[in-house]
Amino acid sequence: MLQLEGAKRSFLFCLGICMLICSVIYLRAMAGTDPQGQSGPLGCRPFSKYCQAFLPSTKGSTAWQRHDCQVESYLLSMGNRGGDQDCSRLVRELHFITSSLSREEEDYPLAFILTVHKELELLVRLLRAIYMPQNVYCIHVDAKAPQEYREAVESLVGCFPNVFLASHSEMVTYAGFSRLQADINCMRDLAASPVPWRKVLNLCGQDFPVKSNLELVRYMQSKEWRDRNMTPGIKQPAAMRHRTQLQYMEVRGSHVAPKRGGPKKGAPPHRLQMYFGTAYYALTRTFVEFVLRSHVSRDLLEWSKDAFSPDEHYWVTLNHIKEAPGSHVGGGWGGEIRTIKWRDQEGTVHNGCKGRYVRDICIYGLEDLQWIIDRNSMFANKFESKAFPEALDCLEQWHRDKVLQQAMVPIQSWWQLATQGNATSLFNATETVCEGSREDLLLTYLSCPETLCGKFRLCVSLRGTVADATIITKEFTSPPPCQTRNFTDLWCTLTTEPHGPLYQRHLSTFTEKKTALWTWLLRCVVTTGHCT
Repeated sequence: MLQLEGAKRSFLFCLGICMLICSVIYLRAMAGTDPQGQSGPLGCRPFSKYCQAFLPSTKGSTAWQRHDCQVESYLLSMGNRGGDQDCSRLVRELHFITSSLSREEEDYPLAFILTVHKELELLVRLLRAIYMPQNVYCIHVDAKAPQEYREAVESLVGCFPNVFLASHSEMVTYAGFSRLQADINCMRDLAASPVPWRKVLNLCGQDFPVKSNLELVRYMQSKEWRDRNMTPGIKQPAAMRHRTQLQYMEVRGSHVAPKRGGPKKGAPPHRLQMYFGTAYYALTRTFVEFVLRSHVSRDLLEWSKDAFSPDEHYWVTLNHIKEAPGSHVGGGWGGEIRTIKWRDQEGTVHNGCKGRYVRDICIYGLEDLQWIIDRNSMFANKFESKAFPEALDCLEQWHRDKVLQQAMVPIQSWWQLATQGNATSLFNATETVCEGSREDLLLTYLSCPETLCGKFRLCVSLRGTVADATIITKEFTSPPPCQTRNFTDLWCTLTTEPHGPLYQRHLSTFTEKKTALWTWLLRCVVTTGHCT
């Protein structure tokens, strides 16, 4: 009987210990979902050696190291929490500038129209590059964009009082009227904005600025453009007349095709001379009001519904009406709005695309940057973060450096996209000691492997869930070949054979869970001994 009672007491004691441990694990795991408890976007690529020429020089063994990457997964995870979103933290961790950088810029607010449908990371980085609190931004999300994408953009714009989604979304078709209508929708919203913006510029999601906001303001106020609209273009060439002579139709959300057997279009309304130019512009506010209210502009808009790529004739044609506010009848191709490498200009305007051509337009590679910077247009097009990530990394850092160098106000630390750090460490990580409450240390003990190579313990200050770390650590079955106690050796161990494939697999898995893997890796420190 006494043995039975003793067994019961032992069982209850063990059960109590297990419940205590499980409770701690549960509470810690729940804390991992708190936005205050998670780390920001991590997992950065080092800058390419080619990029160093575009960045401020460093001293000794230091190099520029980026702070935030994986912004797409970060923003998606913020959006999934809905009302728990912490905008102040988002603004800081995504490095948005939160103050006007000069009186000159504050006195000349700009409006921006962004039409987007994919590449959430590119949108975030574009908005971050052009964002200033005195400006105003209308984002048109394509009606056919995935719901998850739209919700993520809504979460982003909800953190800024001067950024909003267009009140009406179009299902945009390449070269279709819907692309023009998307801009018109944003213009209506901007016309009602209380922000006293002076000019509006339109962008797509694959653009990136070359000029700083201060340089844009000065360019808009230069002698040539102070009171004028910028709509580069010329009288419609004969080769382009089919665009406005034949009738076209949008195959919803897909492409534009000529109407079979349909009659030719009638003459333009009001006997307007047709012009051909770019779809991009810089327009005065009074001209926007003219576009929205004038019967001439409305008639031309209606007439353009069955034209091919009407945004390439609409703005430039209206800007050649003498009575239009800010018209520039003799503008020609003037106005450095976009730097683009067209395939048919290779060998004359540029020396070839170092990335790849898509629809005869260059998707920029890293070696295109010098040409972009030398051209010094307002914006460059096109970039793809997944195809050539280093090109965008480098241009983004170069642009932010320029913006901050021109600032007339004190620089906040979180405005920096990168800082100088030890060139031998990929993530500027240093050894730390394992500190924290008993619960934290208990979780560390439970979630870390007993050893990685038999003679030392790996201590982890874990901000993700214990389950995340346990899944990873169970797969470390062979001793890693590290020789010293520094983080660099640990990192090399985790990204080379035999653990490289493991790292790659879990990187893709845990990106969706917001850096659970990265927090596990970056908080690791060897506390005793070393591998032999």
